[in-house]
Amino acid sequence: QVQLVESGGGLVQAGGSLRLSCAASGRSLSSNTMAWFRQAPGKEREFVAAIAGDGDYKPYADSVKGRFTISRDNAKNTVYLQMNSVKPEDTAVYYCAAQRAGRYSSPTAYTYWGQGSQVTVSS
Repeated sequence: QVQLVESGGGLVQAGGSLRLSCAASGRSLSSNTMAWFRQAPGKEREFVAAIAGDGDYKPYADSVKGRFTISRDNAKNTVYLQMNSVKPEDTAVYYCAAQRAGRYSSPTAYTYWGQGSQVTVSS
């Protein structure tokens, strides 16, 4: 059974930076797409970024393009989300997801999910 554990969330001022990590255990996910989603209170879970197993394909949501960077270290079975120039509207619980079978931006395409990490951006 695969487990995903996010870390690195917290409170940050607008314009600041934060790096989220998602460590996987149970088996290697080096050949799997991994992704980050987020969910703000009262809103649906939305796609943030994804990364292919080899790291070559990295689509982003328009709302974070140019500010967030997704990366992975397959030796550590870990995916990262570097968040720069954060805005109050980035406030949400951020979730890591793995093992895609379907459209990379759809939450229903992923089998495994982490418990979530709260990111709060103050203005």
